[in-house]
Amino acid sequence: MIAIIDYGAGNLRSVANTLEEIGAPYRVLTSPQGLESFQKIILPGVGHFGQMMRELDSRGLRAAVLERAAANIPLLGICIGLQCMFEGSEEAPEQKGLGLFPGKVTRFPLDARVPHMGWNSLDRVKHCLLLDGLDEHPYVYFAHSYYAPLCDATAASCTYELPYTATLQRENIYAVQFHPEKSGPVGLRVMRNFAELC
Repeated sequence: MIAIIDYGAGNLRSVANTLEEIGAPYRVLTSPQGLESFQKIILPGVGHFGQMMRELDSRGLRAAVLERAAANIPLLGICIGLQCMFEGSEEAPEQKGLGLFPGKVTRFPLDARVPHMGWNSLDRVKHCLLLDGLDEHPYVYFAHSYYAPLCDATAASCTYELPYTATLQRENIYAVQFHPEKSGPVGLRVMRNFAELC
C-alpha cells in the first residue's frame, strides 16, 4: 500500500488517478498517524517550497516522513517533492528542506523564460530503477521555475538554460522534477516502476 502525503498540493488528485490507472493501492494521509503501516510513500508537489515545508511541519509530517525514509521505506518525491529533499531553496530562504541531499534549489537565470513548462528529454547519468524499460532519452512533462543542482545522487539530468537534476536515486530515496502524472505512457511506466519496488 502506498501513502500519498496530502499537504495541500494541487496535483494530488492527478497522482492518485495515475495510481488507480496502474492498479496500485494507495491512501491519502493528512497526518502522520498510521504512516508506519505503509510500504511506500509519495510526496507530490505543485506550488511553493515554503508553503510545502510549513504544511509538512504544521501537520507533523516532516519527522514522520524522515523516520520512514531512514527505515528504508521507498520514498518518491515529485516536482517540489524533489526540491524539498534538498537543504533549502531560494524560493523560501527562511525554510529548511528535508536535508536528504546536500545543496540548495535555485531559480533559473533571470533572462530565462519561466516557468520551464512543457516536454523535454532526460539524459541518463546512471542506472535508475524508475526509468527501467524506457528509451535512453525519454520525453517527460515539466512545470517549474526552480531547479535542483546536480549531485552524486543524480540519476538523470535535463537541460533548460543549464543542466539540472531531473531524477534522483539513492538507496530507497527517489525523486523526479518532472510530472509523471502528466507524462503519458512514460509517466505511467515511471509510476509502475515505483509501485513495483520490493
